[in-house]
Amino acid sequence: MRLLPSRFVKIRVAVPIEAADKIRRALAEAGAGRQGNYEACSGSHRQTGRFQPMPGSSPAIGSVGKLETVEEELIETLCEEALIKQAIAAIIAAHPYEEPAIDIIPRMEIE
Repeated sequence: MRLLPSRFVKIRVAVPIEAADKIRRALAEAGAGRQGNYEACSGSHRQTGRFQPMPGSSPAIGSVGKLETVEEELIETLCEEALIKQAIAAIIAAHPYEEPAIDIIPRMEIE
């Protein structure tokens, strides 16, 4: 067994539960989540997000100076490297947060 660099990355983003379907659709429309003969592939789990908006922010949820707790869905999907910029732009356009936390995680393939 050998590990080889992949042409895919994993994109992970946290979103309020009520906006999760919108983000999944945006990712699929940008071409993320395609694997073999399947498209719109993703996985998710619930988490609790915490943040405190600081002066100068325009929070979609909560108010400046107050620590907030939000039930979120953490969405993960595969994305070809060539489509990363499109996928990130789609997340930013569809996401309710002013500054969404987006992870781009390198992957390896098993041969």
